[in-house]
Amino acid sequence: MDFKKAKIVFYDGDCGFCNRSVAFILKNDQTKSIQFASIQSDFTQKLFAERNWNTPDLSTFYFLENEQLFAKSTAAIKLSKHFSFPQSWLQGMIIVPRFIRDFVYNFIAKRRYRISNGYCYAPNKEERGRFVQ
Repeated sequence: MDFKKAKIVFYDGDCGFCNRSVAFILKNDQTKSIQFASIQSDFTQKLFAERNWNTPDLSTFYFLENEQLFAKSTAAIKLSKHFSFPQSWLQGMIIVPRFIRDFVYNFIAKRRYRISNGYCYAPNKEERGRFVQ
């Protein structure tokens, strides 16, 4: 895999809220270039270890782009540039200080299982090719 061009979302594969987020990204990614990897996967664990990144936290959403790893609200904002309007407006949230954005992110992350428990997205054949094992 060419990590210079890779755009990968790392998500909690056991979380209904996270699976809904993946479905949302698949629907709204106008570039069709975003790939996905479960945090629990061997691929993710190996990649984080090889890059000397902190062990991935299941309550954190990560986005890899241009060989840079973004986390939490910053990851969501960076990802939103690949969406069409009106979802792309999220890019404007970068002006909000990160400690405020991440406070809101953490509030939601702590409650993610209660917000959307038990949702499992089944990607179609074309979408399955965008999931890294």
